[in-house]
Amino acid sequence: MFDLIVKNANLPDGQSGVDIACKDGLIAAVEPGITAEAGTVIEAGGNLVSPPFVDPHFHMDATLSLGTPRMNVSGTLLEGIALWGELKPIQSIDDIIARALRYCDLAVAKGIGAIRSHVDTCDDELKGVQALLEVRERVKDRLDLQLVAFPQDGVLRDPTAMANTVRALDMGVDVVGGIPHFERTMADGAESVRLLCEIAAERGLMVDMHCDESDDPLSRHIETLAYETRRLGLQGRVAGSHLTSMHSMDNYYVSKLIPLMVEAGVHAIPNPLINIMLQGRHDSYPKRRGQTRVRELRDAGITVGFGSDCVMDPWYSLGRACMLDVAFMGLHVGQLSSRADMDWCFDAVTENSARIMGLDGYGLAKGCAANFVLLQARDRIEAIRLRAHRLATIRKGAVICRSAPVTHELAGTDGWSGLDETAFAPPQTG
Repeated sequence: MFDLIVKNANLPDGQSGVDIACKDGLIAAVEPGITAEAGTVIEAGGNLVSPPFVDPHFHMDATLSLGTPRMNVSGTLLEGIALWGELKPIQSIDDIIARALRYCDLAVAKGIGAIRSHVDTCDDELKGVQALLEVRERVKDRLDLQLVAFPQDGVLRDPTAMANTVRALDMGVDVVGGIPHFERTMADGAESVRLLCEIAAERGLMVDMHCDESDDPLSRHIETLAYETRRLGLQGRVAGSHLTSMHSMDNYYVSKLIPLMVEAGVHAIPNPLINIMLQGRHDSYPKRRGQTRVRELRDAGITVGFGSDCVMDPWYSLGRACMLDVAFMGLHVGQLSSRADMDWCFDAVTENSARIMGLDGYGLAKGCAANFVLLQARDRIEAIRLRAHRLATIRKGAVICRSAPVTHELAGTDGWSGLDETAFAPPQTG
């Protein structure tokens, strides 16, 4: 007797007609034709079952704050940072909690099972930290929330940021963050990387730095981050987020830089929606695309996971908690257009990001946590093409969100007929 069985599912690896049985919060079997009884049976009907979507880069302390206290008129990164500085003093802990819980509901409905959120530590009251620690506890049965201590205004540039960041870590924040390109000088940026990585090494924590979110090809803090990662033995525990300056660097320098990242085991987290919106603002034409060198990083063996970054906040007025939107944009901007490339883009919002976050028990194998999502699509590419409707979100072997399939009714000479968008999938050619 199982708690739940999903029947006749397609899996991301190409298997079809597979059943998934769950018991006591774990996947107990993944095989065709399971005949045992279960408390709940879901007929997948040949639709795709995937591990949960994972967002490795988000700002939950700011989410859904659009228009408070005003709009970002220019739509630029720097005005967004200035606007965030206006919002922080007037928002309350309860405001942040309410917005974050609302966003977590949206995330669950869109099949997200884990989020890494940066939380600003350049606030002497640490309101965001207090709020998101509370949210992390309240949502733990629905999704995994990992928090990064993020000195938004620069850990050296802001006079109390270092002390506040250490306080946040003492309070239970999970990951050490930074923003070296926002320090006053390149030298200060490099020093901030050294100091923050040493804190992480002393505490046995992971590191995730906003790194070189700039069009300046001389913003090269990822090189310092790779060096400090190796010096301190942090391999596999460090991520560089954004890395947009790499789209402006010359090829010779990048041919040196990427092997240094590989040697250090540094992960990469591009944020396609935000960076193509915010970067290249000083360009006329030709205009830079704003996304780091995803293909080159991936092909070198670096783990690359796409993040969403923002939803309806001072920096980005759009978004809907949909990691398939993120994959769709990353695919287009990175010109990742082969069938293998498109499959990989699905991995960039699932398996790769789970690896970056160090999630235990992630996947669809026997013994993994019984966390997954049922999509109205037949395979990974179709899921991205359609930004597929989520039919069910399962957590610990129980359905926590469900939705009826999306269909269209068309009027014709013989009356009304149904239209299913998934019917347009091409034949599978391997």
